[in-house]
Amino acid sequence: MELAHILGARDGFLVRQSKGTRPQLLKSKRTVSLIDHREVSLMPEARYRFDRGVPEREARRGQVSMAEQDTISALAPRLAEEIRGRLIAGELKPGQRLSEAALSADFSVSRNSLREAFRLLTKEGLLRHEPNRGMFVATPSMASIIDIYRIRRMIECQALAKAYPHHPAVARMRAAVDAARIARGEKAWGVVGSQNMVFHAAIVEMADSQRLNAFYAQIAAELRLSFGLLADPELLHAPYVDLNAAILEQLEAGKTQEAADMLEAYLTQSERTVLAAFSRIP
Repeated sequence: MELAHILGARDGFLVRQSKGTRPQLLKSKRTVSLIDHREVSLMPEARYRFDRGVPEREARRGQVSMAEQDTISALAPRLAEEIRGRLIAGELKPGQRLSEAALSADFSVSRNSLREAFRLLTKEGLLRHEPNRGMFVATPSMASIIDIYRIRRMIECQALAKAYPHHPAVARMRAAVDAARIARGEKAWGVVGSQNMVFHAAIVEMADSQRLNAFYAQIAAELRLSFGLLADPELLHAPYVDLNAAILEQLEAGKTQEAADMLEAYLTQSERTVLAAFSRIP
């Protein structure tokens, strides 16, 4: 790759731009190339070189050029996806304050890029900004919990009722059940919760809709935040390991409607558990 085609190396990302086109994200430490899936080696000493005529010394002074703004816009959705993934994994808790300095160092990105990712997640209702205090993980409201479960019943039950029993996602459901059983034996309830999220995401995948998968990822992040309201994670997760297994057995036997009916009752029970925990919050 010629240096003249490299737009920037800031934030641990390599960005390429052809004349008259918008920048293209090549690689970060955490993502695969969006262009050709080849690994791109990025040297620590890599410097800015802007094809739009911005001198390198101005880039070093931290001035935000149009090219840099394009880079930030390209990085922000990827950063938001990383943070959303941490929410789904239960690594971030409701009400937790997010350190800009720590996260920017963790992701090897600038604060400007991180703030844009924060803005996207705030718009989704996953984060909230408090003036003079900073950015916090959102705490779900009772209304949002009820809405999340209503959406889950509409999406998951329909996907399961119309599922193909030999869909590739079924193997992921089986792997999630097996992993959850092992984690239950070790009383690793956070892992059990994460495998539960994998199980339900796989149900949605059987609808074969990328848009639906992306939408469910946002719902899943809000759902995991609602799980974080429970002081005793065992109370929430322990009963559902065997229920997930029972639903899977019905699906593998080709009894998709029976599996969907079991899931609807399951979601109603889960909703009541989470709402009861919410009502006990001081």
